Amino acid sequence: MSEFNQDAVRQPCKVAFIGSECYPFVKTGGLGDVMYALPRALIRQNCEVRVMMPLYRCIPDKFKEKMVYKGDFMMDLCLDGRQFYVGIMELEMDGVIYDFIDNREFFDWGNPYTGLWEDIPKYCYFAKATLAVLNYMEWIPDVIHCHDWQAGLVPVYLRTRFAETPVGAARSMLTIHNLRFQGICGIPHMKYWTGLPDYLFDYPVFKQNNDDANMFKAGLAFADRITTVSKTYAEEIQTSFYGEGLNDHLYYHNSKLYGIVNGIDVDIWNPKTDKLLPATYDSADAIEQKKANKRALQEKLGLEVDDSKFVIGLISRLTDQKGLDLVNAIFQEMLDDNTQVVILGTGDPRYEGAFRYYESVNKGRVCSYIQYNEGLAHQIYAGSDALLVPSLFEPCGLTQLIAMRYGTVPIVRETGGLKDTVEPYNTETGEGNGFTFDNYQTDLLLDAINRGKAVYFDDRGRWDEMVLRDMAKDVSWENSAKQYLEIYEELR
Repeated sequence: MSEFNQDAVRQPCKVAFIGSECYPFVKTGGLGDVMYALPRALIRQNCEVRVMMPLYRCIPDKFKEKMVYKGDFMMDLCLDGRQFYVGIMELEMDGVIYDFIDNREFFDWGNPYTGLWEDIPKYCYFAKATLAVLNYMEWIPDVIHCHDWQAGLVPVYLRTRFAETPVGAARSMLTIHNLRFQGICGIPHMKYWTGLPDYLFDYPVFKQNNDDANMFKAGLAFADRITTVSKTYAEEIQTSFYGEGLNDHLYYHNSKLYGIVNGIDVDIWNPKTDKLLPATYDSADAIEQKKANKRALQEKLGLEVDDSKFVIGLISRLTDQKGLDLVNAIFQEMLDDNTQVVILGTGDPRYEGAFRYYESVNKGRVCSYIQYNEGLAHQIYAGSDALLVPSLFEPCGLTQLIAMRYGTVPIVRETGGLKDTVEPYNTETGEGNGFTFDNYQTDLLLDAINRGKAVYFDDRGRWDEMVLRDMAKDVSWENSAKQYLEIYEELR
């Protein structure tokens, strides 16, 4: 057969996604969104995809009622050979097959994450069980795509305990969503629950410091490819400031490290069809309809209703990581008679209290909504002129992508995915799609906000062009899925 014909009959790439959460079953953060959206995008690229996750008690009954029992078996896990039940429940949705690993001893506690002492055994079991399930079902993927530390042991087991089994033919990829969380415990605890041999618990694999074992570190060492959620973050985590103690390890493995920016679900986040908005719009009528959404937002939140006000939105966890210390330091300075600020989120009590105070002394100009409200989030994206994302670090960031989709100009710090997705506005050429600052300093944040105000008030034509340019930017998962597929194809 000719090379051309061989390519013509090449089978679709088979990919198994392994992670600790997935929307709409369980979601505590951005990992859940990626585990949901990326497989769906890959299906549209002619991939065959399975998603594997634990069968937590907190998964809503409406999904459990549709699951189909696919079998069970016993599996050894620990150094002493203890046996554990592995059940398989399956659900197909939108072309993606979801396999849920059933074990009440590990997953029937309610919330997905309890504490490291309990979670280490839970995810040791989960990692080994997923590979055992793939063998049991005789579904051997080309690539096993693992996500964050909870799936970090999969590449290790794949190349050790499962190397001589059918699933051992698969290649592995491990994606870093947030390096701050790594799965670290004492070596004896990790050694017992993994059942892995002593030689792995040295510095090249598990060992960290003198007495600790790091699950994520081991997975990064054994994975065939490492990805993270932006090109800039891939570079940053090789430095001591961002590397969370693994910078040297990642630098050593940088030949297999890639950065791919996340996308967003453009069906959910679509201002033309968003039923949560007072006025829907697209690029044809965005300039006028955003004013209607602004007025509705101002009225709803008790702000002065005025089209001419510059409305800054902030939708965030209220933590230091999100740059809230900078915002707190310059809050009164960024306010003036022509500026309004809307804050939505919860987090550190000192920030919750500070923003409540700013609302109390700036009635009509500030609203601090200290809880999460999905409908209000949509309305802030549509009704604000600018969205503030001044993070200390941000692996990818989704709020700036959603803001651009809704024609709301981002003001961001140049870090991680924020740097990769927001091009600084150029006053000479009018190019760019947001306002940025580099060093983590209050005066630079204030300067970025003031530069945004200057264009908004003094050069509205160029501001409106930027709004439309942001709305036209491709922030979907399709481009990201193509980049992942290129790496999968390299591996198989």
